[in-house]
Order: sequence, then structure tokens, then C-alpha cells
Amino acid sequence: MTTPGAPLGTAPSPTAGIVIALLRETLQIGERADGLTAESCLLGAIPELDSMAIAALLMGLEDRLRIVIEDGEISAATFETVGTLCRFVEEKVG
Repeated sequence: MTTPGAPLGTAPSPTAGIVIALLRETLQIGERADGLTAESCLLGAIPELDSMAIAALLMGLEDRLRIVIEDGEISAATFETVGTLCRFVEEKVG
């Protein structure tokens, strides 16, 4: 798990690295992704994160991590912060 306040792009967690990479690619936010921390807000804070981007992000996570994410498993709370998204993914990966 990542340390709150630590940049996730440099965290040792492979899951955090994948999440950050997918956020960078899917949202096309470039260097802005470098400053993301576990506390970084997603929904409402990153304009690029709309419903289509969320769908693309979830598909990317499923493809890269070989997991299945059911519709009923996700909520707005999943995308509250980078940390909540990473925790969700880590729980799915097991």
C-alpha cells in the first residue's frame, strides 16, 4: 500500500504504478500525473475524468491486471482519491 502524501509515481507498489500510468494515458494529463499522491482528489478535481474516461480506465485496469470489475463493485467513492482507487485495485488483485 502507498504512504499518504507520497507521490504514487515513485512508490514501490506495482499497482500504484499501473494506476498512475493508466490515469496519465487515459486522461492524457502528461506531467500532471507526476504530482499525484494518495490524497489527490479525482472526481470533481480532474476535469478529464468524465464517465467515458472512467469506463476506459476500468477497461485498462481489467486488461493490464487480468481482473474483472463488475458494475456493482464501483461507486463514486472508488474514484474519490487516487488512494481509494489504488486500494480498490489492490483488493481486486488480491
